[in-house]
Amino acid sequence: MKKFVAAIATGIIIAGATVTSASAEEYEVQQGDSLWDIANEHNTTVDDLIDINELKDSVIHPKQLIYIQDKYLVLPGDTLSSIAKAHNVTLKDLRGWNDLRTDLIVIGQELSIKGGNVKQDDIAVATESSKPATSDATASEANTQNTALAQTQAPQGKTISVKATAYTAKCAGCSGITYTGVDLNKNPNAKVIAVDPSVIPLGSEVFVEGYGYATAADIGGAIKGNKIDVHVPTTGEATNWGVRTINVTIVN
Repeated sequence: MKKFVAAIATGIIIAGATVTSASAEEYEVQQGDSLWDIANEHNTTVDDLIDINELKDSVIHPKQLIYIQDKYLVLPGDTLSSIAKAHNVTLKDLRGWNDLRTDLIVIGQELSIKGGNVKQDDIAVATESSKPATSDATASEANTQNTALAQTQAPQGKTISVKATAYTAKCAGCSGITYTGVDLNKNPNAKVIAVDPSVIPLGSEVFVEGYGYATAADIGGAIKGNKIDVHVPTTGEATNWGVRTINVTIVN
């Protein structure tokens, strides 16, 4: 079964509006295990396990430690460099594993971490008010939990009133790739808004009333002035959103 990063997290750091989690997973080979069995159990491939662990072939031995590719869900306050540091991997590797052209990441984006090894100094114990997700949590469920948590925090920054519509990557003629290169088809739960960069700079972390924390990572021909377009996974959600006048805070 595929394991979401929060299921094996040692802890969650919460500081104001910032929520950061870090994890790494390794498996100790048991008698009778095969690389195929391990790959099947962790929803990955033999080739990926060979690549991650720099194995010469598929032969493994009892008590051998095998690193499993982790999935990390980007949370409010995260940066690519902070994720790389927490997992003890390089920015170059993190970009390469995720086909990133820049260091811009968006809230709700799922990142692959291959063979990461968490630095214990970067981990704090979760508070009673924010316990880690359970072992069967999915990325979608965790994203909902994180949004609910984020909406209870009072964001600090410049607040403006905007007219907000919604859009989805799955529409006729849509590529699903944002102006900044985020693939929304691969990351349907990514919290992204389209903005007028002269009003809200691209790359800004924002708090959108009724939507939660998001990243300004897209633009649109009709998005001019105090207007935004929020990304949602389905056309039904986009229709239900309609047109709203809401507040957006550009987070400091």
